[in-house]
Amino acid sequence: MMIRAGYEVAFEFTNPTTVLLMPYVHPSRAPSIRRFEGLNSTPAGPIHSYIDAYGNLCGRTSVPAGYVSFRTDAYLVDDGRLDVQAWDALQHQVCDLPDETLHFLLASRYCEVDSELRDIAWSLFGHLPAGWPLVQAVSDWVHNHIRFDYQQARANRTAVEVYHEQVGVCRDYTHLAITFCRSLNIPARYCTGYLGEIGVPKKPDPMDFSAWMEVYLGGQWRTLDPRNNEPRIGRILMARGRDAADVALTTTFGINQLRSFEVWTDEVVESDARPT
Repeated sequence: MMIRAGYEVAFEFTNPTTVLLMPYVHPSRAPSIRRFEGLNSTPAGPIHSYIDAYGNLCGRTSVPAGYVSFRTDAYLVDDGRLDVQAWDALQHQVCDLPDETLHFLLASRYCEVDSELRDIAWSLFGHLPAGWPLVQAVSDWVHNHIRFDYQQARANRTAVEVYHEQVGVCRDYTHLAITFCRSLNIPARYCTGYLGEIGVPKKPDPMDFSAWMEVYLGGQWRTLDPRNNEPRIGRILMARGRDAADVALTTTFGINQLRSFEVWTDEVVESDARPT
């Protein structure tokens, strides 16, 4: 199947400002791109690309004062399969984990493993069999106990606050589930990307980026989505990190106001991906 995915965002800047961006499809999905219109800014300006510490493709640029927009658009081939559920995936002892996974056991900005959530995680899930049944139980619990509400979105809400407030958006579900998993000695990392309504009923809400997590079980990273809590088709990774602080779409170093924001993720016919 073919998926078109992209976004356009616009800001009003008070002064000339440096901007960091993480708008690209993740390098691991590069082989599936059939047409890519790149990242463009209006007014036009040079955008330098680089790879960050987590393997994400990023951009940096300097913009003038005034109205500035960024846009990217891509057509990608997808296998059309649902997210894999690996019920026989085993949990590793910490002593057997690869070195590169250990960082994802630790506390981070929005995932306070070093908090009351560690004891709460063990009281809720410590009696369950290790492995996939355990992480699925975490996802089930978060999905069932947190109420989704765009109107209650808050950029600085942490996992502890999600647990107590019991409300949030997809990033909040993901932060709480990651914190529970890390507390249970399961490496977990934050993912952001496109997730269109392919194979599920359409919703009236505007399209947005999605957040989910990857957990390290059975020798590889595996996808779980506490917000939707069901396997989905057409998940397109953009970036990974410890939590949302590592994968912000834009980071600006100056005063600005968001003027517009649009995301699209749709299944299209293959002929649409041909250059015009």
